[in-house]
Amino acid sequence: MTPLRLRETALAVATLAAALAAATPELARAADKAKTKAAGTYVTGDFHNHTTCSDGTLSIKKLVEKASGSEAGAGNLDWFVQADHGGSSTRNCTLAEDPFTPVAPALGLTTSSTGPYPPATYPAGGQPASTVKGPNQTWESTLPNGRAGILGDGAATPKAMWRWQEIQSFQYAVLEAEGRARNKPIWIGLEQNAPGHEHVSTTVLTGQLPWPKTGAGNANLQAQYEYCFDRNDSDTSRGATNLWDCTVQNSANNNANLDATAKKITGNNSAATANLGHLKSLEGIRWMSEKAPTASYFLPAHLERAGVYNPAGNNGFNIEHMRNFNNVGPRIAFGFESMPGHGAEASRGSYSTGAVGGGTYGGTGIYGAEVGGVWDALLGEGRNWWFFASSDYHNRGSFGPDQRETTADFFPGEYTRDHVMVRKGASSLSAEGIIDGLRSGNSFVANGQLVDRLSFTVCAVNPGLPRAASKALLEKAATAAVTTNTEVRIDGCATMGEKLVVRPGADLLVAIALRDPLGTNNSPYSFPNPSLKQVNITQPMNAPVLDHVDLINGNVTGYVDPTNLASYAGAWSANKGTPAAVNPSTKVVKVFDKTGWTATADGTLTMSYRVSGVKASQYFRLRGTNLPANVPYETDANGNPSKDFDAAGNIACNDAACPAHLTLAVAGNKSGLAAGVKTSSFDVAAWADLWFYSNPVYVEVVNSVKVAGVK
Repeated sequence: MTPLRLRETALAVATLAAALAAATPELARAADKAKTKAAGTYVTGDFHNHTTCSDGTLSIKKLVEKASGSEAGAGNLDWFVQADHGGSSTRNCTLAEDPFTPVAPALGLTTSSTGPYPPATYPAGGQPASTVKGPNQTWESTLPNGRAGILGDGAATPKAMWRWQEIQSFQYAVLEAEGRARNKPIWIGLEQNAPGHEHVSTTVLTGQLPWPKTGAGNANLQAQYEYCFDRNDSDTSRGATNLWDCTVQNSANNNANLDATAKKITGNNSAATANLGHLKSLEGIRWMSEKAPTASYFLPAHLERAGVYNPAGNNGFNIEHMRNFNNVGPRIAFGFESMPGHGAEASRGSYSTGAVGGGTYGGTGIYGAEVGGVWDALLGEGRNWWFFASSDYHNRGSFGPDQRETTADFFPGEYTRDHVMVRKGASSLSAEGIIDGLRSGNSFVANGQLVDRLSFTVCAVNPGLPRAASKALLEKAATAAVTTNTEVRIDGCATMGEKLVVRPGADLLVAIALRDPLGTNNSPYSFPNPSLKQVNITQPMNAPVLDHVDLINGNVTGYVDPTNLASYAGAWSANKGTPAAVNPSTKVVKVFDKTGWTATADGTLTMSYRVSGVKASQYFRLRGTNLPANVPYETDANGNPSKDFDAAGNIACNDAACPAHLTLAVAGNKSGLAAGVKTSSFDVAAWADLWFYSNPVYVEVVNSVKVAGVK
């Protein structure tokens, strides 16, 4: 395909817009006219990661540097939310790392104490390894007033600081300064230990003033949320001089259960108080809706990891809990992190066999990875429930943070990125705009820089235009959007997170353009991909090529009544045995590969799919990978990702450059490898197996089911 010149592109888009506009009143309408939507671009970020203020290994400054910097292996993200666990910590993450003698070089790093990764190359376990230096020092030993400066309950020595105080008095100011120094929106959130469940990524932005704003902001509301609703925060001091009260307006359930001293619900799921924790999590969403209705989010993290929900404990999330969250606060609880961090762990995503689904699938939990499963069940209701990912950075396992290898985590943006449409118009990128973008669902996720730009649009076809003309014009519009990292803005078209309303019998055209970026990604390895070598494909690890894109389609049948428990609630089960957790209409309707797309010299791939005579409300979504179907231990005959545990110890890495830290094959492995052979594992396994996922585009057919959750 010959690349379009900018003028030709503009003319093509204008021609298409005019042609479609002529038919739009009779054919279709999107929720917003194209001209009413502020201009925007897709920007990259991460909202789930850790410092020594919880269970991480880096200072705040070092983590921000790795997330937003542009040196080799850094994330170079456009925005960043720092989000430690709730509870308490003894360590002071606001202290910078101390330089000291570096360890032996790895992957070409020098032994210089200044080196290419200043101020030094550090060993495993953090910077520095000593527990008495840098951000591993305690609050008690580093505060001017020592122990007296640590507020709230606590008798241990050293005394731990509650997260609310860390957020309010120490961490926020550092992040505000770091963002302004880098001209990027950087602010604070919280990985909440959700009552009744495991973890949730949250933020309460109100009060914070991240770049480009000026003046001294505060994280008072974020700190109060942690005190009130984190199950690991057992402090009863009401935030000391803050005198917080966790009352939620017009919520008899919350207010009747407040502890008289702590002024918060202090109970949790237990045998005696089944589901109390889940109810407390719902109250937290109501509190956000009251205090910061447009400036907060609540997104369950790695939600398959802890197993099925336990009403007497703090385990995972079943589908009914996601429905409950979204029902209570649809502008706050609008999605999940089904693509977890910890991508380089031996147990990918840090998912054990006890996780729902028994592990991850191509790095994604079963709720998002299964076609027709939990995510599709939620989309089949017409909900605004979007797919996100995170780094969940803690450490690099056997390696130090300035080494390129890892046996645990990737830095924010190094491997996984959320690409979010932010409609900033002529203004600077802002935290409010980013949260609006997350809420909109106009976003996609990619691992390993497999794709870095995407235009995904569904349009009503003007019957007055020849089929070939409609196809050509829409594909040109999609290609133009990718060129500028924006979206198709044409009346009668909808993109990710939006719905298109059409008359019964209308024809649709799904137009997709994406960029498989040229050059290399952040992988430090250039030897051939071991997974692809199994099927006689030689492809450098750091130069992945998109193999195919799946167009997935399912019907929308409307919200399920919560009183209909058989259809509303239930744990995921294999073979789609739980009616509440499936959408049987969902299927892959088209597979695009190099035989079905056109390519430009810059790596842009363009494709389209026509749907004739739509009668029922429905949605479309995308996924893609560098792996073809039928790659042993990686994909099945239909191209679905296999369970990642299936690959463990069964794919040889026999190139001379395969690193020394890889797991060795054991006798009796499924693939018949000789014992002692290096196998694709840890970071090599992650870089070998790459996926991207889009959020859906909805189509509502007049006189059919309404897509009630989307504007």
